Amino acid sequence: MLKLHILKPSVNNMAARVFMRAAGLETEEIDAWGHTRSPAFLAKCPAHMTPMLETPDLPKGALWQSCAIMQYLSNKHGLTTLYPTEPAKRAQVDSAMFCLTGTLYQLVARATYPALGFPLYPGEVGASDASDAAKDAARTAATAAIAEPLKVFHAAFIGKGPFIGSANPSIADIRLAATLEFLPVIDYPLPAWAKTYLGAMETALGKAYLEPAADVRGYIQHVWSQKH
Repeated sequence: MLKLHILKPSVNNMAARVFMRAAGLETEEIDAWGHTRSPAFLAKCPAHMTPMLETPDLPKGALWQSCAIMQYLSNKHGLTTLYPTEPAKRAQVDSAMFCLTGTLYQLVARATYPALGFPLYPGEVGASDASDAAKDAARTAATAAIAEPLKVFHAAFIGKGPFIGSANPSIADIRLAATLEFLPVIDYPLPAWAKTYLGAMETALGKAYLEPAADVRGYIQHVWSQKH
């Protein structure tokens, strides 16, 4: 059985959890809350990150980063519906994931992490000694900037859809949909296509999507209850 170390409120973790269910892979989920800096965890994942996949098949017994986990397991188990092997289709999926992790998610994190109570990365305005006004300005700028990469995803990757380059959800779709789940915490007005897209993901994947999503949504509701 695969072991997946997770933090349930995280959309990065949600992506891996949705994937495991959609792929039908038997998985033991291990709550890593409060343990990512422990000696035992660091021995497996020096980057102290989740999700972290633990399996003896790997050279060092562990792998982290949600996209890397989904790629590895798709390759290992021949999950071509989730991760196509045809070079052009695979390039589309890879490009979408790199665009998401390199651009869209960076902005989503800067816009939502303060509201979620998550720490921002070193070097970010929100993690510095800057004034509250400067932090608010940075957060506002990041929120405004989300619109552009969302347009890119619609124009370049989804189009008339329903999913990224295919009639079925891919691992890039899982990663994108999970990322969008954080935006309600800042009342971000999703464009109509994104709302339709999330609905299509829920319909296509059913419980595989909705069960992990419930943990993220529940955390957001908890955050709202503390502030309103």
